[in-house]
Amino acid sequence: MIGRRDFITLLGGAAAWPLAARAQQALRMRGVGVLTGIAGNDPETKARNAAFLNELERLGWTEGHNIRIDYRSAAGSAADGRKYAAELVALKPDVILATGTVNLDYLLQETRKIPIIFTIVADPVGSGLVESMSEPGGNATGFMTFEYSLAGKWLELLKQLVPGLRRAAVLRDSALPHGTGQFAVIQSVAPLVGVDVRPINARDPTEIEQAIGKFARSSDGGLIVTASPSSVVHRDLVITLAARHRLPAVWFERFFVAAGGFVSYGPNLVEQFRHAAGYVDRILKGARPADLPVQAPTKYELVINLKTAKALGLDIPATVLARADEVIE
Repeated sequence: MIGRRDFITLLGGAAAWPLAARAQQALRMRGVGVLTGIAGNDPETKARNAAFLNELERLGWTEGHNIRIDYRSAAGSAADGRKYAAELVALKPDVILATGTVNLDYLLQETRKIPIIFTIVADPVGSGLVESMSEPGGNATGFMTFEYSLAGKWLELLKQLVPGLRRAAVLRDSALPHGTGQFAVIQSVAPLVGVDVRPINARDPTEIEQAIGKFARSSDGGLIVTASPSSVVHRDLVITLAARHRLPAVWFERFFVAAGGFVSYGPNLVEQFRHAAGYVDRILKGARPADLPVQAPTKYELVINLKTAKALGLDIPATVLARADEVIE
């Protein structure tokens, strides 16, 4: 027979068990996959991942404690992008963070069930990746980079800073739909500002060097670097070539200008990863991607490198300096 004290102890243990089980369930390890478009050891990747992790920790998620994060980096390779998308899906994480239009497409080819939060994706509706901005519909939602119309402003900005500009080479990845889309917008604006534009493929470094060298043989030229993983991977080469051939270049994000580029106009991409952590937090707490709207940037930053401008022999108009968000001297 069970004594009174033993019976009370047994009851106490039975009552405590559901509490312990619930606590254990609350602390169970959740899985997060991360697929990036540039190398994992790239300083920009590190900055983006740090913003993502810091915000997750602020929201109560700590790597190794209640979340496990599996990282994969395509580093600009389509083959690796497909392979790593399949690997991450096979791990069956609770949610995947995808960077870039191409990587998102690869993941959606692998799964329509695992929630995906994306960053740095151009025109997700036009690309057929989500149904609409307000109601994405499927298993993916996140943060778009910009509307294609922004690409036209890069040419307008370059013409404003270099009034004598007559020609512009446009570095773009022709293998990507958004590479073609950005160039099409720039091409449509070109006659309005009196500039002849021509494309340069951004994927092969040898081709980039030869094409920019050939373009620079004539005067009155400038360079527009459109958004793509290849532009990030080859940024040091392009910055060096622009300086060597004295080509004023417009970029799509601040970190290019911080590395020696001339000027940039675009969203703060690192900040997108901070916002993405908020969406990941909501998914892990039970939200559905279909119920989280795709968000577009609310602010575009103008950043100017005065040292580079001086090396190019350019004087920046006071009106442009006044509206710059950051001036690097």
